Order: sequence, then C-alpha cells, then structure tokens
Amino acid sequence: MLATGDEVWVPDNIYGPNLEHLNYLKDQYGINVQVYNPIDVSSFQPSDKTKLLWLEAAGSVTLEFPDLKALVKKAKAHGVLTALDNTWGAGLAFNAFDFSDEHLSVDLTIHALTKYPSGGGDILMGSVVTRDEKLHHRLFRMHAILGISVSGDDTAQIQRSLAHMSLRYEQQSNNAKTLLTWLKEQPQFAQVLHPSDKAAPGHQYWQEICSTGRSAGLVSVVFKSDYDISAVRRFCDALKLFKLGFSWGGPVSLVMLYDLKMMRKLENTHLQQGLLVRFCIGLEDPQDLIQDIENALKQM
Repeated sequence: MLATGDEVWVPDNIYGPNLEHLNYLKDQYGINVQVYNPIDVSSFQPSDKTKLLWLEAAGSVTLEFPDLKALVKKAKAHGVLTALDNTWGAGLAFNAFDFSDEHLSVDLTIHALTKYPSGGGDILMGSVVTRDEKLHHRLFRMHAILGISVSGDDTAQIQRSLAHMSLRYEQQSNNAKTLLTWLKEQPQFAQVLHPSDKAAPGHQYWQEICSTGRSAGLVSVVFKSDYDISAVRRFCDALKLFKLGFSWGGPVSLVMLYDLKMMRKLENTHLQQGLLVRFCIGLEDPQDLIQDIENALKQM
C-alpha cells in the first residue's frame, strides 16, 4: 500500500511492534511516518503525500477508543486509505465494514488471529481483510510474491475455535467489567483504563460504535506515583492466577508492566502519571482474579 516518498499516519497508542516495523520501512524505504492523537481528530493532518491512515480501536495498552467516524470521514475526504487493527474488537464488538448509520467502512482490517480466534493463544497467525476487489488483488499478488503460507493444522484449529469465539469474547468482556468495578475502588490506583468506563479516554466513541456493549477483556491500571518500579514489580511477581506475559485473548489471565514515558511520543493530558500495568482477563472466575490482585497488593 506504500511506496518510497509516501506518508502514513499512526496513532500515538499504536501497538509497539507495528511502530517498529514502520520505523524500519522509514529507514529502509523512505516512507514517512507521522503520529496523531487518536481522540483528537485535528491532530491528523494529511498532506498530498499521505496514502494510509492506521487505526487501532481500542489503542494498545492505554485502551483509548478513537473517534473512528470522524477519522475515517477525514481520510476519505482526502483520498487516504484506512486500515484498522481490529484485534481488540475481533469482529464482535462492532462491524468495521459498517459501523454507523451512514454505513461508514474502513478499507482494510487486520486481525492477530493468535488472540481471540485461536482460542488458546498458541497459534501464530494473522489476517488482512478487504471488501474492495482492487485492494484484494494487490494483497493477493504480494502474498504470492512473498510466499507467505500457514499450515493446514493451524488453519483447522482456528476454524474449530471460531465456533465458540463469540461465547468466549462475551464472557471475558463481562469478567473485565467485573474487575473494572472493583479496581476503581482500590486506593493504590490513580487511574483505571477500560473503554466502557465513563471516565475513560474515548468512552463516548466506544459507546457510539460498540452498541452491543461488548469490549475485549483488557483492563489497565496506572499506579499512584507513590509506588516505584520495584514495588510494582513485587505486585506483578506476587500474582498467582495472572501469569507474566505479552499477548492476550486466551483462557489464561496475563499481566504486564509498562513504562508509558517510553511508549508515547505526544503529550497525553488524559493519562495520569505513574507506572502502568495491563491485565488480560481470561476465563477464570472473576472473584478468584479479584482475590489474586488483592493479595498481591498487600505485597507492595
């Protein structure tokens, strides 16, 4: 979709490996990368060289939900292609190809099938989907040239797990909201981040787009500045049911510590200062998970 001299705009909360890949393309092929604030449409300023707008709903780690309607409208008005990382929504929280009364649609959706579709978080696979025949031809041609393929066994496992993905997504969505309510009452946290919460950045856009009320099983907390990194590490290490690890969407709950100062390029007034921990909520009993977090907080 991009060539030397082209420009791509990405959200400040972009998934880290995606940004690393784009920086590689910038250095090796002269593709210009610009960063915008996903909840401030005015920060997206396309030029004549802009060819692609990258979207994430919700964003990585801090889970801001973007003003998807306004961003897609602005991109289309400037003839810019739109690509959405729809791993969080999994095609269940909202329909990326028809997400408004005006039948707005992104041009491409990208899914990490390792997450919810795989069912176990143990298959490395992804997908790129479009309804545009010309875009499909371009993708198919590049796919053939690069020789990308997946095993038949992995494909069969994905197809098998799709049958119950909606049930798992619904349960993990409900589990996350149960933990959200409890986490907001804990004095150790300066901020709890989840798109369904009224205080969350971009909540109004989530509410408008995700009319089903569904959301991925991710909740992030920002610890008060009283807690240094050693204290937060003790908290993470003390967890029993939450396992340390990246990724999410599988049946086992995971936890990961992040330093926001190293992850963001723009100033974010909507985020509190402090160390951030992201919880991936699995399929365990939410009361057991709450007890696990409560016990770990006592070790700080």
